[in-house]
Amino acid sequence: MKLVDFHSHYYPPEYLDAVMRGPAAVRVTTDAEGNPCLHYPGDYNVAVRGHRDIAYREGVLAEAGVDRQLITFTTPGVHIEAPAQSAALARMVNDAFAAAVARPARRYAALATLPLDDPAASVAELERAMTQLELPGAMVFSNVNGVALADPRYEPLWAKANDLGAVIYIHPTHPVGVEAMTDYWLMPLLGFTFDTTLAAAKLVFSGVAERTPKVTWVLCHLGGTVPYLAERLDRGWRAFSECRANIDRPPSEYLKRMYFDTVNFDVGALSLAVAFAGADHVLAGSDYPHQIGSIEQMKSSLARLPVTPAEREGILARNAQRVLKLMD
Repeated sequence: MKLVDFHSHYYPPEYLDAVMRGPAAVRVTTDAEGNPCLHYPGDYNVAVRGHRDIAYREGVLAEAGVDRQLITFTTPGVHIEAPAQSAALARMVNDAFAAAVARPARRYAALATLPLDDPAASVAELERAMTQLELPGAMVFSNVNGVALADPRYEPLWAKANDLGAVIYIHPTHPVGVEAMTDYWLMPLLGFTFDTTLAAAKLVFSGVAERTPKVTWVLCHLGGTVPYLAERLDRGWRAFSECRANIDRPPSEYLKRMYFDTVNFDVGALSLAVAFAGADHVLAGSDYPHQIGSIEQMKSSLARLPVTPAEREGILARNAQRVLKLMD
């Protein structure tokens, strides 16, 4: 049975060289093993070999039985830089992603990163990535330096994404109020899931999801808390006129159209997502090679998930192949 890992991350070496050389807003240190460490509020990422050596990853995937892996950029993102540098780094990253996809082993698919601090540049880079680099869409962060994705400044980006039929994959970053989550690693453990949920709810209540029927929206980490809290959002829609101002159907109807990756390795949680959105809207994901990710836990949890053989085949590969328009 094929396996497509929809959630993984890659720092192209040229990006790491650029930010280590500086000047850059991201603070980079080096650990005892020589790995770059990229710091941002409440968290830091250790860029281990799997993060930055695309050829090495191919061996890891072959050994783990992963046929294809979707690579995306990750925190802290290029949008923390000044706009001109943000746009240049996004182009650099996306060119490297396209080169990884074109490698002879055909192990990778990729979604673009965008210079989200500049909405106009993001529109241009999404169009370039999709029409010239042939990437199927972009991974965006759940907020942009504290600004919501549902903010009106991003309307042109979502309109362009809709015109292009883009996959838009929402990955969390440090939320507003991160100062309350800096101990016990609470920012990545809880803050990430809160911010994904908040981003999805605002995209629905603002009408963005309604206005973009051709966009395939995907949420990281099993949608944060969306499957668990969707009923509460529906109650809000019935109770409060503000929640009905931009949409004429309950929020859950829009949320169920979204896709959810399986970077939550609890079988009960996975079962809830399947019950909420359907097995055809769930995508295998590992979060490789982050410290908190695991290809083996992804595989083990999905092996124990109580679904039919056809549904399991879809979660493991077929759903991702459909979303990403993979031919094999």
